[in-house]
Amino acid sequence: MNINQTELTDRFMRYVRMDTQSDPNSNAHPTTEKQKDLSRLLCDELLEMGLKDATTDEFGYVYATVPSNSEKKNIPVIAFCSHVDTAPDCSGTAVKPILHRHYDGLDIVLPDDASQVLRMADSPYLQHHVGHDIITASGNTLLGADDKSGVAIIMQAAKTLLSHPEIKHGDIKIVFTPDEEVGKGTAKIDMQKLGAQFGYTLDGGEAGSLEDETFSADAATIVVHGVIVHPGYAKNILVNAIKIAGDILDALPKNEWSPETTEGHQGFVHPVAVNGISEKATISFIVRDFTLEGLKAHHVRLEKIAADVVVKYPGASFEYRATEQYRNMKEVLDTCPQVAANAAEAITRAGLEVKKESIRGGTDGSRLSYMGLPCPNIFTGMQNIHSKLEWIGVKDMVKATETIVHLCSIWEEKT
Repeated sequence: MNINQTELTDRFMRYVRMDTQSDPNSNAHPTTEKQKDLSRLLCDELLEMGLKDATTDEFGYVYATVPSNSEKKNIPVIAFCSHVDTAPDCSGTAVKPILHRHYDGLDIVLPDDASQVLRMADSPYLQHHVGHDIITASGNTLLGADDKSGVAIIMQAAKTLLSHPEIKHGDIKIVFTPDEEVGKGTAKIDMQKLGAQFGYTLDGGEAGSLEDETFSADAATIVVHGVIVHPGYAKNILVNAIKIAGDILDALPKNEWSPETTEGHQGFVHPVAVNGISEKATISFIVRDFTLEGLKAHHVRLEKIAADVVVKYPGASFEYRATEQYRNMKEVLDTCPQVAANAAEAITRAGLEVKKESIRGGTDGSRLSYMGLPCPNIFTGMQNIHSKLEWIGVKDMVKATETIVHLCSIWEEKT
């Protein structure tokens, strides 16, 4: 299959130059208006390709259809989804992508910050890209491969299908979402407008990876109430909520139960923000596990830690709040095994070994699966995401594009 590598590379580098960082503290949809800049560009490019129904809405979603070219009438409609926003964890302003042609395997010192050095010793997946092109940022920002690589791959796959009518397929839906990085990627999606039966997110890592399982995820909030009084007359009266919050954090396990001490199918509890004054302090957590039983156990344990600390401070009290975020998509995907099976066959046809993996996180596919669109996750090649050392191999993006095109054919063939 002949994927236009130069066009795909140029497309990706064009997209990452646009600042589309989302904002976890915003209640707007999308959380940042600048995400719409890329949405509008993508819509224009889809219209230029000939997709007459391409639209973008007030919330920054992009919808389009590659129409069926098959005589078969009952082919399931499948959708491909990626998100336009980049993570708040690292600056996405003025990204300067650098194409390193024929990577030689040596350390790469990023030019805008010499302390940022991409080393094979730290990123062993680089060994698979020696002699091939890779793309990095310049050292001051993330790259944005998460998930503009997915966006570029879907766009290039659409162009490939339109350019090769001999590749038979049913209706193929395209959707690009905002705000995935802040957990709101499907908040305003129009499922009726999307109109698909099955879907695939393009938001994964190493070539060949296929992810049909995610964490189940909750947020937890501990609100500590102290006793406030003028500090000049506070002896035996003042109970400082900030200090209690600090003691709760100090009481968390040091060698387990955290992101930095867990792997595989181990869950964790992770404090992500602390805010407050002497009278009231709030600690925000994310809680993760692959099972609902594990998730519940984490909440019980965390609430007990808080209770054991607060009881030492007479007059103080606390509230514990749990909020559902997303659930493990495997429970849905297991009811329609052909969705992941077809993706695995497409990866094999692209000449890759299938790597079935579980995501220690979530994607839009987690929520979409529970919204009626079973939706596993396919690789793009992105590495070191959310960091200044983020990089991607061009050959991986090419293989992901091939995989999508094969996948469209497989659904048509199997109907």
